[in-house]
Amino acid sequence: MEKIIEIVDLARSFGEKKVLKGISLAVNKGESVVVIGQSGCGKSVLLKHINRLLRPDSGKILIHGNDINRVNSAALFDIRKRIGMLFQSAALLDSLTVAENVGLGLREGWKHSVYEIDNIVTDKLEMVGMSGTENIYPSNLSGGMRKRVGLARAIATNPEILLYDEPTTGLDPITSDLINDLMIRLRERLDVTSIAVTHDMTSAYKIADRIVMLYDGRIEYEGTPEQIKNSGNEIVDQFINGRGSGPIQVQ
Repeated sequence: MEKIIEIVDLARSFGEKKVLKGISLAVNKGESVVVIGQSGCGKSVLLKHINRLLRPDSGKILIHGNDINRVNSAALFDIRKRIGMLFQSAALLDSLTVAENVGLGLREGWKHSVYEIDNIVTDKLEMVGMSGTENIYPSNLSGGMRKRVGLARAIATNPEILLYDEPTTGLDPITSDLINDLMIRLRERLDVTSIAVTHDMTSAYKIADRIVMLYDGRIEYEGTPEQIKNSGNEIVDQFINGRGSGPIQVQ
């Protein structure tokens, strides 16, 4: 299989706190990988290294074999054009309409006319079930609607990689399941490779080809959803079943 993303011995600290202690992970073309773990274990930190929102203390992030921490600004921009990201809070700008938010990235570094951008925005909003909301402001949207608009923005540039930071956090179970279904449909329709970080095991089991658990700054276990459920690993078992007692100590 073709490796799209390769993470090699990635380490990152914040002050005295070592968050990532040598993470190595390869993601193949078309694969859906879900990263799980306790709050504060480094899931989002790992995700933000993949499009260089953060830079590591050591280790490498390779996208199509290119070390994104060693490329020049022009090459980094080209790499980032291939990556879409749904942030945990959707990160919409409240001063812009839905259409302006979705089309934001298309106005920088892309040679699209206003007419072309409008057509792309309309198409992506239709994909996520948000047609007709172009002139609405984010403050008038529910949490689930904001997530879908954020997803429309993430796919506006037709990326080959989609990154999801806690895509179902703050949503009720029904809305969460709708977001999960949407992620699956977009993956099939757009043929994207995806990495999602979450502590929502219902979501993880549904959307993942492979689940990776982080613990104490390292990969504790990885496998298919079925393998995770039957890992025999006490740390994994405690986390996925939400038990307060066990080897994981709540800080």
